[in-house]
Amino acid sequence: MSESSPSAPSNPSLRPPRQPRKGLTATGARKAASKQPRSRSREFALQALYQHLIGKNPVGDIDAFTRDLAGFNKCDAAHFETLLHGCVDGAAALDALIAPLLDRKFVEISPVEHAVMWIGAYEFKHCLDVPWRVVLNESIELAKEFGGTDGHKYVNAVLNGLAPSLRAAEVNADRGQGKRHASA
Repeated sequence: MSESSPSAPSNPSLRPPRQPRKGLTATGARKAASKQPRSRSREFALQALYQHLIGKNPVGDIDAFTRDLAGFNKCDAAHFETLLHGCVDGAAALDALIAPLLDRKFVEISPVEHAVMWIGAYEFKHCLDVPWRVVLNESIELAKEFGGTDGHKYVNAVLNGLAPSLRAAEVNADRGQGKRHASA
């Protein structure tokens, strides 16, 4: 009668489950508990802008509906309002900024990626208290979490191309520091 050691199961399917990474869901998305209020406001703004792009509902109705969603109380409501109303009111101007960087027409772009690009372009232009790299990273995270498989790569390329025209001094200073560190 031979018994196997309890510390090393002979059958690999009996291994204990792998421990989850802290702060991330099983899909790699950030867990809600670890999100900052401004990150949450971007998520709610994305959901609201999606409704605007798809349903063409009045922005006041979308705003009221979104504020009633679970978890809204944990977001930066003022930033949500700024993003939602700023993007809807300035949609044509935002599209004009984004369009030259696209390799296809807006109708061929996912509404999620379109809305994320609006948020990024709006923050580049109007939310100067948010560093350009934060805008870019938050936009990429939104596209990863809510967009298509490689939509974040497209959002990254477009917004990375837009940043120097809207935040020239900040981008140049940041990129200049990177070059100095690379040669040191």
